Amino acid sequence: MKIRAVVAALALTVTAAACGGGGGGTSAEGGAKEVRLGYFPNITHATALVGVEKGLFAKHLGNGVSLKTSTFNAGPAAIEAVFSGAIDATYIGPNPAINAWAKSKGKAIKIVAGAASGGVYLVTKPEIASVQDLKGKKIATPQLGNTQDVALRYWLKQNGLHTDTKGGGDVHIVPQENSQTLQTFATGDIDGAWVPEPFASRLVVESKGRVLVDERDLWPGRQFVITHLIVRQEWASRNPGLLRKLIEGHVEATRYLNDDPKAAAGTVNAAIQKLTQKPLKPEVLDSAFKNITFTDDPIASSLTASAQHAVEVGLLEPVNLDGIYDLKILNEVLAAQGRQSIKDR
Repeated sequence: MKIRAVVAALALTVTAAACGGGGGGTSAEGGAKEVRLGYFPNITHATALVGVEKGLFAKHLGNGVSLKTSTFNAGPAAIEAVFSGAIDATYIGPNPAINAWAKSKGKAIKIVAGAASGGVYLVTKPEIASVQDLKGKKIATPQLGNTQDVALRYWLKQNGLHTDTKGGGDVHIVPQENSQTLQTFATGDIDGAWVPEPFASRLVVESKGRVLVDERDLWPGRQFVITHLIVRQEWASRNPGLLRKLIEGHVEATRYLNDDPKAAAGTVNAAIQKLTQKPLKPEVLDSAFKNITFTDDPIASSLTASAQHAVEVGLLEPVNLDGIYDLKILNEVLAAQGRQSIKDR
């Protein structure tokens, strides 16, 4: 099923998200008593992992407001939670955010900050040395229509290889959870995977995979958004003060990641261990952290390109992204710290 159909199936919950679905209880001051935040147990979501593990979000939210977290494997599932009103904000990749914007006609979500760039690879069996070697092979992505799925399909198309959404074509794309991909690659049931960190480094370190593509090499300046922070518009409009506090925690987490990467890596690993019951090996952790740039900049130009890529592989109708960003509060927070503002285009 194409992502257009997948998102269409959520049409009823889009209305709830755009018109006041969910949001939790309210405090005496009229604001929400909790902030419900989504993210993934990936190093590309290290901003969220650090913000939660170090208590940075909780610190900025202050007394009387609790932080409730939910974790997801891939973007479409997180967007479904946004549409249903189950969460208020989530860290997510570009393509699910684009799909949410398109389906809701610009009423459900806004991108309020960047989080990470890079950290995505196509890892294959060692004997696969070129794109043409992928013909007839099985390659995994986290979920149909998610950011890595679109990137793989577009790259294959650029190289003359056909795919379809049912796993057919020249290259057979197999959507599966990243944790499952680690197992299927080790057993030889798949030939490779286009995945984010730390799963890419785990495939290399633990199963002797080969990096065939570093996605950074496919983008101008080797910069592209892999993770940004989005909010449900209805929640944000009702709780601008909480949104500011959430972004303040986000900015502090980004700074911590860049100012003390060694300590931050340890914090992230502790968070991943809590979520997955297994810490990353030191060599995996070190490799993954070196492959990602943590930034408050959502790298807006790459979002436009990602949307075009999804259109070209048949996973999205053409969409106007004007207005998808609202960086006003982010830039106010940065300005208060004497830092440069970030553009939304």
